[in-house]
Amino acid sequence: MEAFLVSAGVVALAEIGDKSQLLVLALAARFRKPIPIILGMLTATLLNHVLAAQAGAWLASMIGPLSIRWILGLSFVGIAVWTLMPDRPAEAAPAAARFGVFGTTLIAFFLLEMGDKTQFATIALAAHYDSLFAVVVGSAFGIMLADVPVVMLGAAAARTLPMKSLHRVAPAVFLVLGVIILLGIGAE
Repeated sequence: MEAFLVSAGVVALAEIGDKSQLLVLALAARFRKPIPIILGMLTATLLNHVLAAQAGAWLASMIGPLSIRWILGLSFVGIAVWTLMPDRPAEAAPAAARFGVFGTTLIAFFLLEMGDKTQFATIALAAHYDSLFAVVVGSAFGIMLADVPVVMLGAAAARTLPMKSLHRVAPAVFLVLGVIILLGIGAE
């Protein structure tokens, strides 16, 4: 349960204000069809995070627990710094006529998540926890937790969320988590 909750929380925080969140805002404003957008996001996220979790598990099998702790801690500190850098809005792909709303969302969201901070967080979490399933489901839940309200509320949500405050809190949380992990606080 811990792997699920930590994965969901970490990834939801990392997703706030991210370029993929800006993409779904653009898709929601353009297509006004929330269900295919949400299903496309979910499918893309599950595919992307299964790959990320497998990479994390492979990494964990190659190195020892102390190295994992350092990699995870430094990853969170790095994500804290990364989160401070604002993302530019992503353009909605013009391929909607060819692939439909679901297909356009699936392709655009999957590609945008490649090399994203949420993917790196999932790799690090999968390296840390033994339960790939809990990490993948938790990280996917975190993405959906952050992005579904944006799709459902569209531009109104972006105007009403306190984005400046969220952009200050998220890096601080990642930094604190990284330091806690590096210091071994709560390690078994």
